[in-house]
Amino acid sequence: MLTYPLMAAIQEISARIGRVTGHGIAGNLRRHYPPLTINAIVFLLVAANVVNIGADLGAMAAALGLLIGGPQWLYVIAFGGASAALQILVPYCRYVSILKWLTLSLFAYVATVLVVPIPWGELGRAIARPHIAWTSPDYLVAVVAVFGTTISPYLFFWQADQEVEEEKDDPAAQPLKKAPEQGPEELRRIRLDTYIGMLLSNGVALFIIITTAATLHTHGVTDIQTSSQAAEALRPIAGTFAFAIFALGIIGTGLLALPVLAGSAAYALGEARRWPVGLARPWNKAKAFYGAILAAMAVGSVMNVIDMDPVKALFWSAVVNGLVAVPVIVMMMRMATKREIMGDFVLPPALRALGWACMAAMAVVDTAMVVTWVM
Repeated sequence: MLTYPLMAAIQEISARIGRVTGHGIAGNLRRHYPPLTINAIVFLLVAANVVNIGADLGAMAAALGLLIGGPQWLYVIAFGGASAALQILVPYCRYVSILKWLTLSLFAYVATVLVVPIPWGELGRAIARPHIAWTSPDYLVAVVAVFGTTISPYLFFWQADQEVEEEKDDPAAQPLKKAPEQGPEELRRIRLDTYIGMLLSNGVALFIIITTAATLHTHGVTDIQTSSQAAEALRPIAGTFAFAIFALGIIGTGLLALPVLAGSAAYALGEARRWPVGLARPWNKAKAFYGAILAAMAVGSVMNVIDMDPVKALFWSAVVNGLVAVPVIVMMMRMATKREIMGDFVLPPALRALGWACMAAMAVVDTAMVVTWVM
């Protein structure tokens, strides 16, 4: 209930920056902030994204191995190669439609909840009155990770750059700063798209939490090291159907996440380096941009050769994202409230308040986490 309005507001602000200026987050940072600032943020973003990619590839390969057997290393290469090939070879308009259909895989987690026993009364009370442990380091780290995986810098960069892509793909569209008459309709579209999308995203996250709490946690399974281990542990508890649906959900959501992670890293790196960027560009017109996507997939694949705990890797990359998000939001808010950047489309008071509230909430939790570590 706390993250939904904050994440929706930040994603709307990200979309506004892209649609109004015609540049992504990194492109605007490069134009208005010192090189050291943008380089530090891009480095942290790319590092966290590559770790995420590696963990996702490992999770998808393990899940497919559970369903049909076979060598997991081959599935890692196949998933990474297929995702990179789709981004490079498939025209942008068609690729976006593929990603939109893939979002249906998220409802696998909703289906899982429907076939496992849930104490709905206890669940309702826990949602309305959550237990908060401000003095527990583990609790605070987990809260930072939740913030970092829902209000994450790579989502800011992706959202803004997709608005830029959509604008370039439409011959009649222009950045709103140059064509303010297009503003009312475009901003309505952005609000509707963002708030419905974030509601579904948050809802799916809640269903994942409910599923694992009602099955694994209540049966004492609390030391999960891989997502395939989580799926396998569901089999004796919730049945073969829940196990299969959960495993398919891992694969579907991984296919959805990989292009966002690799693409947002390539957008950030490319805009910071003044490369031609964009999924709508052919390969020979943006070789460095697509090369960054290939490199991210390759490094993520190689990470699965080493002895890596993918769940811990995902968790700690989310913690890093939770820390990095605060300075990124500060700079986004400063950009989105400057008339020389946004023209007549500076943030309205309500959205401005929500944006700063999001930054403050994450800063407070980040600070509390660091303080408990030091003490």
